[in-house]
Amino acid sequence: MKISTKGRYGLTIMMELAARFGEGPTSLKSIAEKNQLSEHYLEQLIAPLRNAGLVKSIRGAYGGYILSRDPASITAGDVIRVLEGPISPVDFTEEDDPAKRDLWLRIRDSIAEVLDSTTLDYLINYQEQSAADNYMFYI
Repeated sequence: MKISTKGRYGLTIMMELAARFGEGPTSLKSIAEKNQLSEHYLEQLIAPLRNAGLVKSIRGAYGGYILSRDPASITAGDVIRVLEGPISPVDFTEEDDPAKRDLWLRIRDSIAEVLDSTTLDYLINYQEQSAADNYMFYI
C-alpha cells in the first residue's frame, strides 16, 4: 500500500485547517501558496472531505474552509480513508494460503491502528525529539 498525493496533500489541508481551528475560514489559495501546491488540485481534494463531513465551506469574500469538528476528534485514518479508500496492503480475499492471509490482515490492522490513533491535534503539535537529547557523553 502506498499513500498517494491525494492522501498526503489531503492531510496537509486538514493540518492547515486544524492549526487555524476556531479562527475562521481558511482559503485553499493560502494553503496552496504556503505549501507550494496546486490550488486546483487542492480543490479536487476538498470536495470529498466536505462530502464526508470533515470540513465545512464558508461562502463569501472572506470565505474558505473550516474543520467541522475539533482537531482532536479527527484522525489521519478518517482523512486517508476518504481520499484513498479502504486501507489494505493487498486484496487478501483472493488469498487461499491461511498464513499469508493472516499476514496481510495483521499488516492492514497495524496500519489502521496507527492511522486511527493519530489525530490532527497530535500532528499539528508534534515536536520532533532530537536524538542528541537522548544521549549523554562523559569525557
